[in-house]
Amino acid sequence: MFNISRDTVAKMMSDNPDIGAICQSRFFTATLPSDVRPIIEGWLEADRTMPRKQRHTAKRVFDRLREECGFSGGYTIIKDGGRQPATGSRARPTIRERERRGQEVFVPLSHPPGHAQADFGEALVRIGGVEQKAHFFVLDLPHSDACYVRAYPAAVAEAWVDDHIHAFAFFGAVPQSVLYDNDRCLVAKILPDGTRKRATLFSGFLSHYLIRDRYGRPGKGNE
Repeated sequence: MFNISRDTVAKMMSDNPDIGAICQSRFFTATLPSDVRPIIEGWLEADRTMPRKQRHTAKRVFDRLREECGFSGGYTIIKDGGRQPATGSRARPTIRERERRGQEVFVPLSHPPGHAQADFGEALVRIGGVEQKAHFFVLDLPHSDACYVRAYPAAVAEAWVDDHIHAFAFFGAVPQSVLYDNDRCLVAKILPDGTRKRATLFSGFLSHYLIRDRYGRPGKGNE
């Protein structure tokens, strides 16, 4: 809540019997004046249209507040955006957090119809009273959120092909393309230029159904 380490808390509690008063003084009163927040928000909002080198840093915001608004508070409270009471409204992002978020890259979540994603997952199941691991295949159509799920004892190449065939029968159609991760049953090798050398069985399957295979970045299965 207060962005301080457990060790610091332990030390403060052992050294200061009046820890409650210290915390309240340090964290609950260190807030930006209500008339200062809109000024900072306005400056940062205007930065969206400015070249990166001309945007406000925490130091620049602090200097402008002192020069233009007579601000008498400290630099840290500007950098951290002002501490919010634990029971207060949702905290606004600090200047440091805004700078970090501006560098993040997001994957768009719009999907045209006729395209699919496929992958295997694992789950514990009970069959005949015996708990065991099952490997379940999922083929999903992101545009409509329709999906097909089928479980196998192992996620081998034959299971990949078999589950596709059952999924196509279930949907009554074959997708134009399918997005995969770089599973060994599908991709024998990733070449230096980023293209995939397909596994033999999977390559024959794609040629039969004329599906365009697409792949996520190696090691980025979360995509």
